[in-house]
Amino acid sequence: MDSGHPASEPAVRLIPLGGLGEIGLNMMLVELGDELIAVDCGLMFPDDEMPGIDYVIPDFSYALAKRQGFRAVVFTHGHEDHIGALPYLLREAPVPVYGTPLTLALVAEKLREHGLAETADLRPIRPRQRIEIGPFAVEPIRVTHSIADGIGLAIDTPVGTVVHTGDFKLDPRPLDGEPPDVERFAELGEQGVLVLCSDSTNVNRPGHTPSEAEVGEALAERFERAPGRIILATFASHVHRIQQVLRLAARCGRRVAILGMSMQKNVRVAAELGYLEIPAGVVLPLEDLAALPPSRQVVLSTGSQGEPNSALALMAAGEHKAIQIERGDLVILSSRVIPGNERTIGRVINAIYRLGAEILWEDNAFVHVSGHASQEDLRRMIELTRPRYFMPVHGEYRHLLGHARLATGAGIPDERVFLLEDGMGLEATKSAARVVTGYPTGRVLVDGKGVGDIGAVVLRDRQILAEDGVLAVSITVDAGGRLVAGPEISSRGFVYVRENEALLDELKGAVVAALGARTPPGPADREALAAIVRTAIRKLINQRFQRKPVVLPLVLVVKGGEDR
Repeated sequence: MDSGHPASEPAVRLIPLGGLGEIGLNMMLVELGDELIAVDCGLMFPDDEMPGIDYVIPDFSYALAKRQGFRAVVFTHGHEDHIGALPYLLREAPVPVYGTPLTLALVAEKLREHGLAETADLRPIRPRQRIEIGPFAVEPIRVTHSIADGIGLAIDTPVGTVVHTGDFKLDPRPLDGEPPDVERFAELGEQGVLVLCSDSTNVNRPGHTPSEAEVGEALAERFERAPGRIILATFASHVHRIQQVLRLAARCGRRVAILGMSMQKNVRVAAELGYLEIPAGVVLPLEDLAALPPSRQVVLSTGSQGEPNSALALMAAGEHKAIQIERGDLVILSSRVIPGNERTIGRVINAIYRLGAEILWEDNAFVHVSGHASQEDLRRMIELTRPRYFMPVHGEYRHLLGHARLATGAGIPDERVFLLEDGMGLEATKSAARVVTGYPTGRVLVDGKGVGDIGAVVLRDRQILAEDGVLAVSITVDAGGRLVAGPEISSRGFVYVRENEALLDELKGAVVAALGARTPPGPADREALAAIVRTAIRKLINQRFQRKPVVLPLVLVVKGGEDR
């Protein structure tokens, strides 16, 4: 990295609060002096190590500490991992929100769910429309992605221009006829780019990412050959994929029913704004579609990731109230398998095969193209913008590292490539750049209406409960600490009580022996007695089973027959 720079030089700081070290949770602060803006404000969905958690959002504490100078949130596109955390931020800092029309429409729907739509300050922007936000001049630049209306950002500061690509690919044949604005990226490169922050998601894929038009051509062959009903699941936000399905259905004389609340909402919003053209008479209510021959039916559904309560998962389990998958159906998962979802998707695929249907997904057919740039597209973005400094964003560490190496191979000197993770910052001046650490960051867990009240200890307890169960042990002692009643033991998720009475008697004996071994017994101390009970139970269970259930001692102290 470059050496330090004079303290008197103005500096712009890029501070990732999420998205550098994981897939999702995307949020980056751009700070100049005491003023800052945020690029995106996304969430992340929980993994298997977060039982009971609904969402994960970034730690906003640094931005909130600077709320007097917090000028705006600017969105690159409308995916949940870029917009999903906004309601939680706006409750604390009601700043203006900028985005393209479709992005803001999806944001408004989300804010409406949280009761914030009426008070939010949403400001639409369009590509090449330069806007002044405090000391920053922000220019949206058209890019293509797996959702319509995506943009990158050129952020002008007194120090230099920061280019943030957002999620992007360089699709020469986009469905909406709006190709990525490579000319503007090239112009910025001519003028001078201080820092390029570029999407790293597909850095390990060689070549170029195929066009969305190519998957449409592949799907057309499937639609023409399918003898019966077609059930196609894709991301509810993938307006262009939905558009292709509707057009193919119209061309093949089929009709479409749309399943899933998120799919129905996004279709409605995109159609109202003109991002989706619905051919006349193609979309029908499900009950009307069912009256047609199977060869004229298409079901467009959510559930491409095998989500347990999605429309497709219910169909696969035979639990959907209106649709039963049958022999002769063709099921298409027109999406990529998001890492971590392999098992749930596998269960759905197996269940569909058992019902006699045929199923296509990315492992056995060309039914999806990515919305992210592959290696050659990433290299071209570097060549277009020719940045002084490079900072890979959006990805796990392996993606960031791969992108850093690609940038070095594309001609950026190694000392000008900065591999950062959440909580680190890049501070750049006109003459130098350096890494700054110590920014507060982390994953804030949302469980129901609770935000941030679930931490590592609670998660660990939930994992233990899920893996080994719980034992509740109740005892009653007098004021002198002598056992009066009990112990009584209840089990959940450890053993079935009625079939293990001998074991429970043995556990009770261990508790009685441990309490009797105190020398001297001494006055009743709830915490001390609870510790003795917990240790006795854990010791015996560990010796016998090598398991570690949660042990909950309940100590009741009585005096003269009354609870003390």
